[in-house]
Amino acid sequence: MSFTTLVAFTAVALAMVLTPGPNMAYLVSRSICQGPRAGMISLGGVVLGFVVYMLAAAFGLTALLFAVPYAYSAIKIAGGIYLGYLAWQALRPGGRSPFQVSTLPPDSNRRLFSMGFFTALLNPKVAALYLSLLPQFVDHTNGHVLGQTLTFGFTQIMVSATFNTIFVMTAGSIAALLQGRPLFAMVQRWLMGTVLAVLAVRIAADTGGR
Repeated sequence: MSFTTLVAFTAVALAMVLTPGPNMAYLVSRSICQGPRAGMISLGGVVLGFVVYMLAAAFGLTALLFAVPYAYSAIKIAGGIYLGYLAWQALRPGGRSPFQVSTLPPDSNRRLFSMGFFTALLNPKVAALYLSLLPQFVDHTNGHVLGQTLTFGFTQIMVSATFNTIFVMTAGSIAALLQGRPLFAMVQRWLMGTVLAVLAVRIAADTGGR
């Protein structure tokens, strides 16, 4: 893969980290209610859930490509539609910020980790994310499809883990900032939604030109 493609994927992965969803909402709420240490333990479980889904997607997409070549194009189109749907969810009026905190009771370390893991594993959006995002950047004409998919997948996980760590460690400060300045929450949603919308349009344009 080219360095430019990897940089572009990293930028999209960064925008996706800002996607309001169950994982971020859980981590932020856990960090504020029980402290950053509890948030980091929970994040460990979330990351493990990401790895499970990413490996399943990587090996599944690679096997599908060799079994049914045209299926990969169909997955790209379906993925573009799903990314467009995510963009609308972010841009529509009344979108919810992940820093709106839910009260959570204190839990043991084992339960924190398992809850983080199952929060990610039972979230169908995680599976749909990998199945929709990874094929958009893998160039199967260059070969090494599995290697490309794993590289993109682990890049996304590293970006997600890095920035979720920042959110966990600063959750209280960010939540207080957004409560006093709702404009920041709106900018966050529009930034993420715009990136997803541009990617969905690019996918549609590429497909239409074939």
